[in-house]
Amino acid sequence: MSVILEFSIEPEEFVLGQALSSTPNVFLELERIVPTENDVMPFVWATGDDLPSFEATVRESEYVKELYAVDRVGESGLYRIEWEDHDDDDLLAGIAATEATVLEGRANGVWTFRLRFNDHEKLTTLYNYLTDHDITVHVERTYTLTEDSDRGHRFGLSEEQREALVLALRNGYFETPSEADLDELAAELDITRQALSDRIRRGNEKVLRRVLLSSVADFD
Repeated sequence: MSVILEFSIEPEEFVLGQALSSTPNVFLELERIVPTENDVMPFVWATGDDLPSFEATVRESEYVKELYAVDRVGESGLYRIEWEDHDDDDLLAGIAATEATVLEGRANGVWTFRLRFNDHEKLTTLYNYLTDHDITVHVERTYTLTEDSDRGHRFGLSEEQREALVLALRNGYFETPSEADLDELAAELDITRQALSDRIRRGNEKVLRRVLLSSVADFD
């Protein structure tokens, strides 16, 4: 059974953090990819009001061979990183060795990661790797997909409603101003905008009823 690990790590604890986190006021987010031994997390979104300074700083890093600007949307840029050869005792090497999928990786100072492993044994392997290489991480939580789904069932959510709410929350849809729009989120789920809006609205109503209304009669 697959297992999810969520943790935070200071940028100085791993190569990617050192290479990318030197420019202040830049929000970083990795593309969701499966790392391999030869090409670990080469793409990153950077958002800020001075991306030229970010690009120059990253290119000066001893760990980076080249930084390629792939795309630009407003104050955000998508970059591909080509790494210099370095010692294989880094967080990224550990992730690749355990064949973990990087579901989420972002930084606004401290980095936070969400990884999916094929089983608990792979998770244990990464934990041992981090310990052996003196890499300090702060574990937020570990859980299986079944356990995560059970949390949604306690609010009476359908799988589709829970999926829509989690996607919207993690992409900043509920922020002010919103960091994502319904068209983008609907495309990711391969459904219509109206269908997604309906799932979010109905899901929100179920959660609020369970949390705010205190008696069975209140639900009628």
